Amino acid sequence: MTYQETVNWMFKQLPMYQQMGETALNAKLDNILSLSSHLGDPHNKFKSIHVAGTNGKGSSTHMLASVLQEAGYKVGLYTSPHLKDYRERIKINGETIDKQAVIKFVADNKPFFEQRGLSFFEMSVGLAFYYFALKEVDIAVIEVGLGGRLDATNIISPEVALITNIGMDHTDMLGESLLEITREKGGIIKKGVPVVISEYQEELADEFRSIAKRQDAEIVFAEHEIAEDYETSLLGNYQAKNVKGVIACLRMLKGFEINKEDIKAGLLNVVQNTGLMGRWQILQTQPKVICDTAHNSEGLSLVLEQLSQQQFKSLHIVLGLVKNKDLDKILPLFPKGAQYYFSSPAVPRGLSSDTLKNAANSYGLEGAVYDSVPRALEIALSNAGKEDLVFVGGSTFTVAEVV
Repeated sequence: MTYQETVNWMFKQLPMYQQMGETALNAKLDNILSLSSHLGDPHNKFKSIHVAGTNGKGSSTHMLASVLQEAGYKVGLYTSPHLKDYRERIKINGETIDKQAVIKFVADNKPFFEQRGLSFFEMSVGLAFYYFALKEVDIAVIEVGLGGRLDATNIISPEVALITNIGMDHTDMLGESLLEITREKGGIIKKGVPVVISEYQEELADEFRSIAKRQDAEIVFAEHEIAEDYETSLLGNYQAKNVKGVIACLRMLKGFEINKEDIKAGLLNVVQNTGLMGRWQILQTQPKVICDTAHNSEGLSLVLEQLSQQQFKSLHIVLGLVKNKDLDKILPLFPKGAQYYFSSPAVPRGLSSDTLKNAANSYGLEGAVYDSVPRALEIALSNAGKEDLVFVGGSTFTVAEVV
């Protein structure tokens, strides 16, 4: 099979959660443990940092990898979902996994995958761990896919764990309260492994302390510990909390030499070092076009607050969401004075643009429906003057179609 045929085959085995939703979730670790054993337990052959959270975990994993690269280490990076190319999920020092490595891994293990009925995500995690062990990385930064406790990445024994924050997202799978979601994400806290919490949430702090105590794990709330201000090349006011968590995590990391200059350089060169996209990313100027992958009420509230602080003559918003989002929490966050371009991201989970428009209209958000995200952006740009601002967002998949 070619590279594209290989990736297409992986997509079809069991639906990708990112595309299909709850029907794709395999909420147990049996398969990934079986696969890892089949591969020779590669997850035990490299050191790691494990990152979970509702918002900010993607930015935080990239920041950590960038700093460690600046310190001279060979750094694996596993993230999800990807925006343009599957290989974005698996990188070493910012370089995506080679296409031939993906092809060979699937070809060598395809009978096992089919026999066990492995999911797309389980195969991807297995590939990442196998590749990092094969390439002998010094350390890998591993982002949780969904939740934590039963996520396929949760077979690693990291040097330190980082949990960015807790918000009401994926409630159909992780629980309908912040406390229930905390317990799921807190499932990455391992026996004797220190854990950092980026954002202090008073109503959840005791639950985190309780989980850490049961695991005899040192716990640090970065918001209370970190006083220094470090700048980052990642735009977005919300990155300030992520930076504090990253610095605290690096402080807890033993056996690695990282100085302040490494931290400073790493935070200032995240995009150059790791290739991160879609976080308050400026795509062009005159008119200015900004995209952001924030997709739940907590993340969108921060992004839209920053959007309100921008200077522009008129605001155009290209909006596309996925199904199963709480529209009554999300849509009231958006400004009524903007011109909206409603579209549906091109994935099975995409919320129809007509449904989105009807719901948005009930909150005073006015605009027209378009048959694709690129077409919506094209019309927005044709309508926008040089002093206007165009924002593209609502879903990772909406952003993926424009970056």
